[in-house]
Amino acid sequence: MALRVLFIGGNGIISSATSARLVERGDELTLLNRGMSRLRPSIVGARHLTGDASDEASIAAAIGDEVFDVVVDFLAFSPEQVERDIRLFEGRCRQFVYISSASAYQKPVARLPITESTPLRNPYWQYSRDKIAGEDVLVAAYRDRGFPMTIIRPSHTYDATSVPLLGGWTAVDRMRRGLPVVVHGDGTSLWTMTHTRDFAVALSGLLGNDRAVGEAFHITSDEALTWTALFELFAQAAGAEFRPVYVASEAIARELPDQGPGLLGDKAHSVVFDNAKVKALVPEYRAVTPFWRGAREIVDWHDADASRQVVDPALDAAFDRIIRRYGP
Repeated sequence: MALRVLFIGGNGIISSATSARLVERGDELTLLNRGMSRLRPSIVGARHLTGDASDEASIAAAIGDEVFDVVVDFLAFSPEQVERDIRLFEGRCRQFVYISSASAYQKPVARLPITESTPLRNPYWQYSRDKIAGEDVLVAAYRDRGFPMTIIRPSHTYDATSVPLLGGWTAVDRMRRGLPVVVHGDGTSLWTMTHTRDFAVALSGLLGNDRAVGEAFHITSDEALTWTALFELFAQAAGAEFRPVYVASEAIARELPDQGPGLLGDKAHSVVFDNAKVKALVPEYRAVTPFWRGAREIVDWHDADASRQVVDPALDAAFDRIIRRYGP
């Protein structure tokens, strides 16, 4: 039976492929966002409502007195926003899905692979602590009065528009110019990249699934690669030489404070995930996009339009400085 679904967001990296998948399978999908995306085409077949996800009154005005089978909030980043969602949707949906983050798992990780029972604790990154606090609000609402929540923890989910390297496209541009690139640590920590098309299979299978209510799931690929391997795959896709300079994550964090929390609180640690829980409820889920193919998609998308190849001059200069200071 078709579901009546509301996505707060719906046209971002994590959500766009799921939006398309729901429309394709015949669900009645409504997207509530500001309609400002320039990177991805509109989701054909979805109904669009204009509203500001950071403004409770704006959301309330947009949805009126409508009810939904499922509400998914891709844009809640604080416990206050989760509390707002409960006020807005309690009694108006059969399932509320909160997009949290796998960065919420303890750092450093005490045991691999990570499962949903791995403790949540991240002393390095406020973003992750806010996601944990949002989860705490939902768990309490479910335990106290049965608010029908499901928690989803994506790890590093990507599509063709995103360059998941330190420095983004600036790093790719450096490789194409024959310059060295900064890689954190010694390049041997393991990382898991998940294509949004694969993520969409698992998430869509959990929507409207009564067995998912009250539960938390992470959704990731089963492919774990070292950061050296990730950079090498990008270099191959870009037709460039990979010349790494390995720098301690703490040093990079000092030199690039904007990058520090996400690096020390997530990427500097090996992360390998056990996806048995989501596969038990969504047996068709299998991540089928290896990162070598994903890297080629990313490079091809950027090469198709020069305006997408954004190089940050300040960051480029910072990489030169870091390499002079910490390189061989």
